Amino acid sequence: MPAYLKFIISVMVAMVAWAAYTFGVKGGMVIPVLATMMIIAVWLFPETRRLPGDDK
Repeated sequence: MPAYLKFIISVMVAMVAWAAYTFGVKGGMVIPVLATMMIIAVWLFPETRRLPGDDK
């Protein structure tokens, strides 16, 4: 995934988590923690790639 797309996804996740936390959506500290974990995962883990012999 290109870096600019990762950046856009990270910003969108952070904005949604901030809005949910600020406007009192039930969940408390779970929302920011999950958003942080998602942002880290997007940047840390690479995409899976198909091997030349995998047609399925």
